[in-house]
Amino acid sequence: MKPIEMAGPWVTEYEESLVLDALRNGWYGKDAYKYCEKFESEFSAYHDRKYALMTPNCTTALHLLLAGLGIEEGDEVIVPECTWVGSSACITYQRATTVFADIDPINWCITPQSLERAITGKTKAVIVVDLYGNMPQMEALQAVADKNGIALIEDAAEAVGSMYDGVRAGKFGIGSAFSFHRTKTITTGEGGMLLIDDESLFERCKLLRDHGRRPGSYYNEEITFKYMPFNIQAALGLGQFHRIDELVDRKRWMWQLYKERLADIPEVQLNPEPEGTLNGVWCTAAVFDSSLGISGLAAQSYLKENDMPSRPFFFPLSSLPAYGSQEAVASKLRPIAYDVSSRGICLPCALNTTEEQIHLYTNVVRKMLNHSKLN
Repeated sequence: MKPIEMAGPWVTEYEESLVLDALRNGWYGKDAYKYCEKFESEFSAYHDRKYALMTPNCTTALHLLLAGLGIEEGDEVIVPECTWVGSSACITYQRATTVFADIDPINWCITPQSLERAITGKTKAVIVVDLYGNMPQMEALQAVADKNGIALIEDAAEAVGSMYDGVRAGKFGIGSAFSFHRTKTITTGEGGMLLIDDESLFERCKLLRDHGRRPGSYYNEEITFKYMPFNIQAALGLGQFHRIDELVDRKRWMWQLYKERLADIPEVQLNPEPEGTLNGVWCTAAVFDSSLGISGLAAQSYLKENDMPSRPFFFPLSSLPAYGSQEAVASKLRPIAYDVSSRGICLPCALNTTEEQIHLYTNVVRKMLNHSKLN
């Protein structure tokens, strides 16, 4: 059996044909950005958004949006504790202040209550993260944002294919961002997409994306960023997007198989799918009940000893050196995030994972849990 990979894409001859066309023909005139524009147009329409801007990655998409909104030094932006640093780095880029909020113990996303508690007179926005494909309480979060006059931004980097009350992830808030990293359900190797409905905000972000110039112009209106995509990257993304149902179905099949194999162990919590939602399950994560007495780090160590890959559940951002290693204080202020993170791991989510591999993997997990109970 081939080694189990932690993460990776599923690319077919269809995507290869589009990339080859971009390589051969996508350099001159109107064809120079043909695939970028087509990918943007189709992706925004699928998510019922008016406008899209492809970017080098999701972090730059979020940065464009914060810059477009005029977030600056002295402003505060709220993020959930448990997420990848790409969700929050853009706040520092704008010299604004990052404020952390606690998460829900079931969906692992920011809660309306924790958002409300984190808002101050300096708060300008909240970045809501659809963690691992899980959907937060979007209506309640939007209500809190509206009541307090702050912008809600959706980080849908991990939520391609997810839905909340019949609305696709990526449709919520003033704007949303997606990731096409090599580990994501849809990949361009690296890449991102910003979705917006407001025309003036879109035009502002578009100007910021390419050195402060209008399309086709060499007249720079201001010093901005260079966050442009390119045709070959977009051709791969477009091909992947055309297969989105197949790719999301594969992710959901893996998650359902993990659930079936661990169904008799209620102390293991996997990604939820509450009524009214559909989980695209970019990555299946597992949180072990405290009664098992096993930490995420201990589980990772055991799995590694048995040649099984895993990744940690996202660390609370405030615990990281990048944010001053604030664990001693922050764990008391936001206890759920610290608790859940300490008991969680990410399971293999590569799109080439087979049923046989998942059976093998879950057998090792079961052995680990049985060993834990014996101790």
